[in-house]
Amino acid sequence: MSSVIDLFSYSIAAMLGVAFIGIVVTWFIQDITQKKHSVLRNYPVIGRLRYIFERQGKYFRQYFFTNDRDEMPFNRATRGWIYKNAKNKGSLVGFGSTHDLRQPGSVIFVNAAFPIQEEDQLPTPSLQIGKGYCEHPFEAKSIINISGMSYGAISKPAVRALSLGAAQADCWLNTGEGGLSPYHLEGGCDLIMQIGTAKYGIRDEHGNFSPQRAKELSKVVKAFEIKLSQGAKPGKGGLLPANKVHSEIAAIRGIPENQNSISPNRHKDINNIDELLDKIHFIRELTGRPVGIKTAIGGWNFINEVCDHINRRGLEYAPDFLTIDGGEGGSGAAPQTLMDHVSLPISEALPRVVDALLQSGLKNRIYVVAAGKLVTSAEGAWALCAGADFVNTARGFMFSLGCIQAMRCHLNTCPTGVTTHDERLQNGLVVEEKYLRVANYARNVNKEINMIAHSCGLHHARQFKREHVRIVETAGKSVALNILYPYPEVPRKINLD
Repeated sequence: MSSVIDLFSYSIAAMLGVAFIGIVVTWFIQDITQKKHSVLRNYPVIGRLRYIFERQGKYFRQYFFTNDRDEMPFNRATRGWIYKNAKNKGSLVGFGSTHDLRQPGSVIFVNAAFPIQEEDQLPTPSLQIGKGYCEHPFEAKSIINISGMSYGAISKPAVRALSLGAAQADCWLNTGEGGLSPYHLEGGCDLIMQIGTAKYGIRDEHGNFSPQRAKELSKVVKAFEIKLSQGAKPGKGGLLPANKVHSEIAAIRGIPENQNSISPNRHKDINNIDELLDKIHFIRELTGRPVGIKTAIGGWNFINEVCDHINRRGLEYAPDFLTIDGGEGGSGAAPQTLMDHVSLPISEALPRVVDALLQSGLKNRIYVVAAGKLVTSAEGAWALCAGADFVNTARGFMFSLGCIQAMRCHLNTCPTGVTTHDERLQNGLVVEEKYLRVANYARNVNKEINMIAHSCGLHHARQFKREHVRIVETAGKSVALNILYPYPEVPRKINLD
């Protein structure tokens, strides 16, 4: 009996050996005869290791070789902070920070000698967006909110978890440019309907803006946001690959199934600032809801001209909020050249936009929402110091859902189920567990922003000013933000009586 087993084992081993030799010989022939890759022609078979390491290298670096603070776009320390807060495990560390405060760009808050005691701390006031200018103003309660991520770019369970979590945390959820899905409505949270350049979900059969559809949506959404551009791809429309455009997404967007969903690079019915302001006023009057703008900033002409046109035409033409996306934004797939080199980072764009609003006397009329890689409480507090009223983040909430920065968002192979429509991979994202993490993350960011405010001697986070934060310019030397970006002179109203 044992001899039969031994013979069988030898036979299996021999067949495997022959198969292995056959594969190596096949690869050898393929490599030396192909003409595309020089390395493979010169080093057949073994040269394949280069392409394997090239493809898998970023994953090895992520876990074995890169320091906690080195990795891009988000380092391990930042991701770990988000994971712990999403799981409500706190963010306590021991033996000192690994954050190098000598690095240019580092943020240092100015702590008060006598911080606010617990009994004197006040809750962060909510703000009424559109109050006095539309029939149904929107009460926004949370500083941190969920930025635009379309159903299609992210999965059904991801949208469901975000909706349920946003409702628990009292923050808003932006639909992204892909239209309103039933899953956005599932949690009953505050929704902002984004109007992208292709008008997905709010268009007629010809692809034009549909007033009738806008009125229908106004019954379930709190506000509308006209997207001019985003930090990931300023000057280029959104792209959803054909393998993600299944029948449900096609129906929601009003487009053909299994074809690339490509948005125009700008709104075809908005050719200048006057037409933009007309569209804002029209949608607000049509729906009774606040209307804002989302844009990346490349220079100062646009925002200055917008302010000039508003003051010339009247405050009723102003957007109710202005979402500023930094060039480092990037939850959507985009050409690397645009991601790397087009539009200003939020650190420069935000204070400049706020200055323009202050100079034109419009800061009290238009609320400012900051976006662009602002995923931690310190970054959110900095944005409030610079003049923002709210903070939007997409990737912060993706991490709270379990994203591991695999950087496969555009390939439909996301291993955590966040950005894939592969049902097998989606099974890894358990909505009943992940929506709690979404809520925890939002609550803890708000809590820690207020903690920083109390440390600076403020009763709540809306009292932040530029003098409460310093920016490291060179190693060992920082400068106050109000010196780096001095407050402009605010025009005084002239009493004509």
